[in-house]
Amino acid sequence: MNAFFEHHKNSIRLHYRCFDRLLLNGLIQPFQQPERVIGFFNTYRDGKRVTRNELGEIAEQYKNWVTNRSQKWGVPVLEPPDGRRDDFIDPYFNQAKPDQIVAILRAREPGRILIAKGNKKDDRWHLQMAQRWIIQYSFYLNDARWGRMFVRLCPYFPFTARVCLNQHHWLAIRMREENIDFKQCTNAFLKCGNPKRLQELADSLTAKDLLTCGQKWWLTSLRSSLKPSARTTAANIACFSPKSSTATISCSISEPRWMPWVSAYSMQTAPLANPRRSARSSAAR
Repeated sequence: MNAFFEHHKNSIRLHYRCFDRLLLNGLIQPFQQPERVIGFFNTYRDGKRVTRNELGEIAEQYKNWVTNRSQKWGVPVLEPPDGRRDDFIDPYFNQAKPDQIVAILRAREPGRILIAKGNKKDDRWHLQMAQRWIIQYSFYLNDARWGRMFVRLCPYFPFTARVCLNQHHWLAIRMREENIDFKQCTNAFLKCGNPKRLQELADSLTAKDLLTCGQKWWLTSLRSSLKPSARTTAANIACFSPKSSTATISCSISEPRWMPWVSAYSMQTAPLANPRRSARSSAAR
């Protein structure tokens, strides 16, 4: 236990261990190498030059898709607030139904993207990865099993993504299913009618629960309308790397439709670089 618990344990009536926020980073592995991106365009995009305009057009197409989907779903596209985003988004979750997207936040954030350097005159371009401040889209939604969460998608090559989950929301849904009385305050449970069962449920979370949610929203529900010009069966194209877990996740995916360029691939994770930060402790007086 941490120092806070050791110092205050005689005054604490309820204590438990569980994850707080979990961040899953999604990426397409071969697209991290510029030379493989060129090979991909040669094979599946009719040998198109990977120019600055071509990369910008891809991002513009995704922007148009987001606008179209927001109108169809009846979901607002919002600009970032000056204060905390969680407080700003709170009202949109009122009376949210299971698996409903409630808002899309459009914000300029840092991201690692592929850029093309060169000039139109010589038609010679050099590709490289660079850190840039770019517009990214965060889809806030009420998942049936995870509750409140968001998926952030980058519309620029190589299409990185982040899935943000919270085990407190996951536990709250599990306890409601078992009719356990509890009181939740965002990232803590202040009261629980069955603390032993609360800990058992917290310990029952598996890598499969994380992967299932990632597949559901990143690869399926938030898919782009762009269509690949050819089908690729390359293995190990995408992976989820959980920043808050050392677990390895492995699964085969068939016919994912979110990515504009890829239609069949497998997913697996890399282990966490710093396994010490595997979980947080929560305590209530």
